[in-house]
Amino acid sequence: MLPKPWDLISSMRDSAYRVFNLRTDRARSPRTGREHNFFVLESGSWVNVIPLTRDNEVVMINQYRHGTREVTLEIPGGLVEPGDTPEAAAWRELREETGYGSDTITSLGWVHPNPAIQNNNCYTFLARDARQEGCQMQDDKEDIEVVLHPVSEIPRFIREGIITHSLVIVAFYRYFMEYLPHAQK
Repeated sequence: MLPKPWDLISSMRDSAYRVFNLRTDRARSPRTGREHNFFVLESGSWVNVIPLTRDNEVVMINQYRHGTREVTLEIPGGLVEPGDTPEAAAWRELREETGYGSDTITSLGWVHPNPAIQNNNCYTFLARDARQEGCQMQDDKEDIEVVLHPVSEIPRFIREGIITHSLVIVAFYRYFMEYLPHAQK
C-alpha cells in the first residue's frame, strides 16, 4: 500500500542564508501517530545546461567546490533568481559561466535533487550549436575554467569518476536517453 502523507503540525524557519533557508517541520506519522521533527533545506530551483557545439563538444567547466574541497568537472548551472524562469536562468548561467551562447535551448526535464531534505527542483536544458560570444562574467565567488570535451567521452568520464556531481550525471542521463538512437524509452 502506498504510504500516506504526514500531517504537518508546525513549520518554522530556523535560519536564512543567501542560497538556502533551514526549516524545521513537525509532522505526525499516519502509521504510528507519533510526532517527529524534520529538517528541510529550502532553496530556489536550480538549472543545469548541456552546451553542445556544432563539433559535438560539450562546453564544460572546472570549478572548485567547497563541500568536497575539490575541483569538479561540471556543466554550467546555478540558481533560478527570483522573477526568472528556469529557461531564463539557463541562458544567463551559460553566458556568465562560459561566455558561450546558443540560438536555441531545449528543456530535458527536471528532478528533485534530494527530496529527503530539500524542497527544490533542478531543471536541465540542452543548448545546441553553442558558440563563444564573449568573455565569462564570473562573480567574485567563482573561479571557473572553461573546457571542451567530445560528447562521446562523457559516458567514460562518468564511469571513471571524472564527473562525480550527481546532478551533472542526471543531466547527461536525460540527454543520452533523449538523443541516443539505441536508448530504450
